[in-house]
Amino acid sequence: MRFKFRQMEVFRAVMLTGSMNGAARLLYVSQPAVSRLIAHTERTLGLRLFDRERGKLTPTAEAELLFKEVGALFEEAVRIDEFARDLSSNPAGNLRLCSSPSLALNFVPPVVARYLALHPQVRVKFHTTLLSNIADELLARKVELAVSVLPLDHPNLVVEPFASGRMVCIVPEGHPLARLEAVELRALVDYPLIAYARGIPFGQLVASAFERAGIQWQAAVEIVRAESACAFVRDGAGVAIVDEFSVGGWGWPGVVVRPLAEVIPLTLSLLRSRFDRPSAHVRELSRMLRQHARFTGRGLDEPDDAVRLPDRAE
Repeated sequence: MRFKFRQMEVFRAVMLTGSMNGAARLLYVSQPAVSRLIAHTERTLGLRLFDRERGKLTPTAEAELLFKEVGALFEEAVRIDEFARDLSSNPAGNLRLCSSPSLALNFVPPVVARYLALHPQVRVKFHTTLLSNIADELLARKVELAVSVLPLDHPNLVVEPFASGRMVCIVPEGHPLARLEAVELRALVDYPLIAYARGIPFGQLVASAFERAGIQWQAAVEIVRAESACAFVRDGAGVAIVDEFSVGGWGWPGVVVRPLAEVIPLTLSLLRSRFDRPSAHVRELSRMLRQHARFTGRGLDEPDDAVRLPDRAE
């Protein structure tokens, strides 16, 4: 091996700190030791990694490309180190989970709460992520399971649709549209519209619905997350279309939710890597998520032995 792990570590430290001295302080070694190892690395690889002028180091284009690859390796090394420490400190194990941001507000938390009540020794590591990042998170083993508010087509992922939903209209309290039982898309263009960016999946869904209805529209405020839309609507900036999961549970004070006359459907999915066998934790949490979907009236399959999970408002 021409590029050994220690060489990668020292190279990464130089790139992060911008100097041999900085790398030496970061790694608790001497500056000459860092300089010698970098010079040796350049010789063995046959690459000039840094231009040296008046004591200043400037990474070459090759070094920048190499740094991206080394960074990914170190992220994986850190994950493995954390995993090893977790095995020794927590024999019951861990569950690494992510979800679409709106599902983290009301849909996923009650299921995780019940799961932890049944398995108090399990540590759940949870974060939200966008649809565009889910495949990378799963295939890099940063998470074992993802819960998405939209399906994802990827050859290396197992994608299991398990629940349905829809987009809804939200307006400020006292707004004329709040008096309607259902709001037509055509009615929304008479007011400032807070809308998802057209380049993201939610934005594409909304844009397609307006196109099918033959309605021209323009966003007054462009957002990428439902929470932002809810905050703008609450403060009177306009009206918006968001997914129903972002306004479930306790909802948002000052925000009124109304169904859309034109249905914009959603399909929730469970996703995992095709290359990994699901752990017992993943299998059980997946089962509980499907049960929760059934008892909230959104499940895509028939109910069996599910136990109802209480809504936050109860």
